[in-house]
Amino acid sequence: MVDAWIRPEWPAPEGVETAVSTRQGPGVSLGPYGRLNLGLRSGDDLGAVAANRASVVTALGLPAAPLWLKQVHGTDVADASVAAVPESEADAAVARGPGQVLAILTADCLPVLFASADGQVIGAAHAGWRGLAAGVLENTLKMMDAEGIQAWLGPAIGGRSYEVGEEVRDAFVAHDPGAAEAFEATRPGHWLCDLYVLARRRLAAAGITQVSGGGFDTFTDERLFSYRRDGAQSGRFASLIWTR
Repeated sequence: MVDAWIRPEWPAPEGVETAVSTRQGPGVSLGPYGRLNLGLRSGDDLGAVAANRASVVTALGLPAAPLWLKQVHGTDVADASVAAVPESEADAAVARGPGQVLAILTADCLPVLFASADGQVIGAAHAGWRGLAAGVLENTLKMMDAEGIQAWLGPAIGGRSYEVGEEVRDAFVAHDPGAAEAFEATRPGHWLCDLYVLARRRLAAAGITQVSGGGFDTFTDERLFSYRRDGAQSGRFASLIWTR
């Protein structure tokens, strides 16, 4: 199927696989959610979302159903290897060993995928501006507790499309004055915000030097859902990472 999946380009270790769903995937959602909406809390028909989630497992040949999270723009990290509870309230997850599948749902926020050098530990985080400022990436890395971790930055709203208020800039600059480079003034009290620059700064400060991805803009990319573009009737796409 043309454009059904975005395949991350990064040097993932052997046994680690990744994919990002698009609207053109094998789904049954209708209207503004068509076709492959994976978000249960998006306003879409719940039966359609369940069917869509099942179709992802089949289409990608996943070794198990993904650990779907109830994302709340926080910093909690679920450990799928210990208690794989579906719809756990968390904004990131880690897993160890083969046959594990993690998924992050977004529609403008930044999904970040992680893998250890030996491919034995994987992670996935939902980094909206609140979670990113509060340390969701750092918490994920701590939970992974592995050597040679690398990261891939998935599709998020681009820096030229994302205007925010003063409180967003203040949240980052108070923690890291150098984060000011990620903001460009547009009008009094408003700034363009580059989530990719902010994430790379956070990862670098945490010692992660191998970072791939970035360069997407969900607001302008019609393959992907965008809450800022589409409003309340926006679906959600998934960034997935799994081990064989």
